[in-house]
Order: sequence, then C-alpha cells, then structure tokens
Amino acid sequence: MDRDVAEPRVDELPGERARRQVARNRAVAAPSTHVYDFVWDPLAPATGPFCTDVDGNVLLDFTCHVAAAPLGYNHPDLLERLEAFDLVDPLKMAGQDFYAGPGGATGRDLPGPTELLERLVDLTAGYGLDTGFLSNSGAEAVENAIKACYAARPGAKYGVAFTGAFHGRTLGALSLNRSKAVHRRGYPELAGVVELPFCEDRRCSADTCSCGFFPGEGPSLLRDRLSGPRANVDPDEVAYVIVEPMQGEGGYRLPSEAFAAEVADVCETHGIPLIADEIQTGLGRSGSWWASDHYPFEPDVITAAKGLRVGATMAAESTFPAEPGRLSSTWGGGDLLSSFVGAATIDVIADRDLLVNAERRGTQLVAKLKALDDPAVVDVRGLGLLVGLEFDTRERRNVVLRAAFERGLLLLPCGVKTLRVLPPLDVTERELDLGVGLLAEAMAEAGVEAV
Repeated sequence: MDRDVAEPRVDELPGERARRQVARNRAVAAPSTHVYDFVWDPLAPATGPFCTDVDGNVLLDFTCHVAAAPLGYNHPDLLERLEAFDLVDPLKMAGQDFYAGPGGATGRDLPGPTELLERLVDLTAGYGLDTGFLSNSGAEAVENAIKACYAARPGAKYGVAFTGAFHGRTLGALSLNRSKAVHRRGYPELAGVVELPFCEDRRCSADTCSCGFFPGEGPSLLRDRLSGPRANVDPDEVAYVIVEPMQGEGGYRLPSEAFAAEVADVCETHGIPLIADEIQTGLGRSGSWWASDHYPFEPDVITAAKGLRVGATMAAESTFPAEPGRLSSTWGGGDLLSSFVGAATIDVIADRDLLVNAERRGTQLVAKLKALDDPAVVDVRGLGLLVGLEFDTRERRNVVLRAAFERGLLLLPCGVKTLRVLPPLDVTERELDLGVGLLAEAMAEAGVEAV
C-alpha cells in the first residue's frame, strides 16, 4: 500500500467475514465497550492511518487504537527495529518481581524494560521524576501511583479527583472515575475520594468560572476544603490530587490556565502529591511529550501507558516505598517485546520530530473542522492531535459516528456528545483532508448542513 496515494475504499461495512467474526466473538466474550463491527486484518496492507479489514475494505483510522498506536500502522522505522528482534519464548518474564530485563546487556540494540525506564526518566526529568515502575496497563499504573502516594503520606486517607475523570477500570482506579455512572455503579470503592468540579471553560478566569470550582467568592473549592474557616479536610490527610491534563472519556475537555494554576498552587502549598494521568494524553500526542507541559502543572507522579505498550508510573525515588514487596508485579517490566516497542516508539517520535508535526497538524485539523461551519457543532477543541468535535445532541453525534464508519472513517465517541479525532502523530495534510471530507459527508447525511 502506497501511503502517498492511498484512500479509503468501502464496499460494505461490516462485510460478511467481519459479521461472522463479530458473531463468534460475542458468543464467547463478556459484554464490553463495542463501538464498531470492524475487524482489522493484520496480514493485509496497512500503513500510517490506512488499514484493511477482513473483507478488503480500506479504512482511514483516526482512532490510533484509542491513542495506543501513536505511529499508526506499520511505521517503517518501527518495522526496521522489529526485524532485529528474533522472537523467543518466553516473551514474558518475571521482570519486575525477580529479574532485570536483558536489554542492552545482550550486546545488541534491543532495548528492554531498563532502557525503556531510562528513556522515561529522561522525558520526565524536567519534573524531577527519576524513578519508574512498569506494569501491564494504564489502570495498573494509576493503582501504583495512588499506592505510592499513600505510602509517602503516612496516615493519609483522602484523595481528590474531578468530575468527568476517567482513570481506569480496576477497583482502585475505578473509584476515581467520575465520567459515567456505569463504570462504578454497584462496585465497592475506595473510601475518602473527594470529588471537585473540573473546568468547563478553557478560557475562564477565577472571576468568570462557570463550573463552580471558583465559586465567585473566596478561594477555590479545592483550597476552601483544605484551609480557611470552612475547611473540612485536613491537608495532611490528603494522599494525592489526580487530574487529567485533558479529560479523555469525560469529553476531551481542556482546563483553563486559572484552574491548572490553582490546582498546582494548592498542591505545592500543602505538599500534596499531584498525579498527572497522561495515559491518553502523553507520549507526544499533545505536541509535547506530556500534556502537562502546556500547563502550570508540576506533577509529582506521571502515569503513562497506551503507546508505551506497557503501564508506567513515574515519580521521584522518594515517592516510592523503599520496603521490598510494597509494589510488585510478576509481569510488570517483563514483557520483552512490549518494552522494546515502547522504547522504539519513543525513539521514532524523537528522531522524526513528530512533536512538531503533532502540533502543526493539530492546528490544521482544528481549523479545517471549524471551517465546516456546521450549526450542529457546539465546539471544536484540541491540544496537538487530541481533537474533540462536540455536537448539539448525543443522538446526532452517534449518527455522524455511524455514517463516518460506513464511509471508511474510524472515529471514537467520548463524553456525552463529542467525537474524538486521533490521527497518527505523523499524519499528513492530505490525510487530514481525506478525513475531514468524509466527516463532512457524514454530517450532511445526519441531516446537518455542512458548508
């Protein structure tokens, strides 16, 4: 497949083979999040944002597997590195629990868990984070972050999360979620989670705040809960504040500078660890290595995953418990191939200057979407190639999502009525034009006049 001339091509979606495979899967798989009856063919041609399904349809994937494939499909630089990796068994070893991954000690250019951690320490050094713990997933990265913060704050019994947050689906991480009731309903939760409003207006100041975080008189709700005449939480008993620099499941909401500065200042004033959940926003997606780089956040802990292919919890050495066994994971850091791909992905993003491309193309994408001038679009917002397109109703969003899929454009919903657009970090302007063109057609089919 020649990426320079490839275009989406759809005969029928889903096709016969895809329908059969989806039926087989549903017969044995527990119900989960299921957006499309789409079945990728990993043996068929695919490159950049273009992939082929099992029925031969060519699609334009602007989801990047929910940001977990930041380089899209079959990036040549990554494939070249993978050719040097002779597959062995076991590919998983007890790396975090008992062993150090072999990596560079083999004398070959095969970075493993240690080399991945070295790269992550370099990328978080600006925040003074010099130590990491690898795990299997983003949810585990969050679990380890909150455990480390509890251990670092003896006697602490509270954590602060924000309305609209999504931090994972294990029980501890789930307790922090405030995006959709279905995530937590009926499950036991961690005690002591304090919920505060997340910024609803990325342009607001303390005086113009509409979400209630700045109530209009006195300090912010966060500051008010911890100090002053109405304080009802002892700041010494707060283990952490956890925030997404840009909310994902919550609707691709960006906080204002005023909100970010206040959160940072309160955490610094009281010595409360600030956890930045960068699982979806990190690794260059925002145009910087971390979306926190765009704000006056000074995270004490960063959680990462998705494009890393493993979970990672990054903090200062003093934040992690020193006692052996307090944090542990048999497979954490022991997936040799995943650690290799994670390290190689960081290298490709750096070597190809993809942070610059993400910023430039993200600006172009927002401008192109705004140029559609669609009356049903409430807002277009973005940070690098984290772009949200919010509609007037959930129903219209869903119709557009389906109509775009039928034309060969893969997008993802989030929040109540928002579409998220996540092209690969090396997306070209031609590919953006293809995607926006298909989206305009889908919006027209949804009964919206697209100009």
